[in-house]
Order: sequence, then C-alpha cells, then structure tokens
Amino acid sequence: MDNIIDVSIPVAEVIDKHPEVLEILVELGFKPLANPIMRNTVGRKVSLKQGSKLEGTPMDKIVMTLEANGYEVVGLD
Repeated sequence: MDNIIDVSIPVAEVIDKHPEVLEILVELGFKPLANPIMRNTVGRKVSLKQGSKLEGTPMDKIVMTLEANGYEVVGLD
C-alpha cells in the first residue's frame, strides 16, 4: 500500500488515492470536503497546503495527524 501523501497536489487527488483520509481531513477542519460537490470542484483545484491557509488549520497539525495515522507526508517545499 502506498502511504505517501503529497500536500502540494489537489486535495481531491489525495482523497482519490486514499479515500480513508477524507474523514481525517474533515476532523482537522476541512469541513467543506464532506460535501461531494465541493470536493469535486474546489477540491480539484486546491492543495492541502493551500487549504491549510484557507481553513486556518496549521500545516504542522495536518502533517502530525497524517503521520500519526501511518502516512508519509511529502510536498512541503
């Protein structure tokens, strides 16, 4: 299983590759992703890095949570 999450690609692509991450992201504050329409529109354009700024969720918190759930986070540069 590929447990790498690239925070620089659109969040919808991350969810397509790792559907189980959706619940984690919603709990982190990415509430609009729970709506399939938002996920398939804005989610196709906005990366987790960009979403972090938009939603006011610190990138460190996102990375720590994803790593705690067994993912390797890349694309932070």
